[in-house]
Amino acid sequence: MLTEFSSLPQRRYAVIYADPPWDYKGQLQHAGPGSGDSGGAARHFPTVTSRDLAQLPVQEIAAEDSLLFLWATSPHLDQAIELGKAWGFAWATVAFVWDKQRVNPGHYTLSQCELCLVFKRGRIPQPRGRRDVRQLLSAPRGRHSEKPEEVRNRIAAMFPDQPKIELFARSQTPGWDSWGEEVPHGEARTFWSRKETVAAQ
Repeated sequence: MLTEFSSLPQRRYAVIYADPPWDYKGQLQHAGPGSGDSGGAARHFPTVTSRDLAQLPVQEIAAEDSLLFLWATSPHLDQAIELGKAWGFAWATVAFVWDKQRVNPGHYTLSQCELCLVFKRGRIPQPRGRRDVRQLLSAPRGRHSEKPEEVRNRIAAMFPDQPKIELFARSQTPGWDSWGEEVPHGEARTFWSRKETVAAQ
């Protein structure tokens, strides 16, 4: 299978914020005691393999000096770092740690946090905004895979004047361009789809 994506905007961005639909190979997830089966990501939206995500030409919309803020679930941490590099960025650090205020079962320790990584291309975009934004954020979970709006707000406070885009977005946000399957555009649009491929003989 191969994922086909719709075209990205014809614009360069200094800030790119992405929450990829990581593929768990059909594995189901549980939200904790008493919550039942959350169904796994594949039951909520189309997931995409790391290999196919790497084919999305994010480098073509990245400004010469730009940052990529990339959400990574813990099982996909190594893949997320490789994805940031595949998109033309250099690994920098962990930008945000989200305490979800509720634990999930895990194979080793109880899972409670999710990471938003940051990658850099060129230099940190200028001019800078706030320089006192905290890394740790404690906020309750919303619907499946939804990230706290506060993270986007903190990024905007750090870089208020730069052109910004959210990839794999679920809504439109003032001051940001949005690209994603769930973003309302007035008409149905498909941003990625799966198709059968035949290996060369």
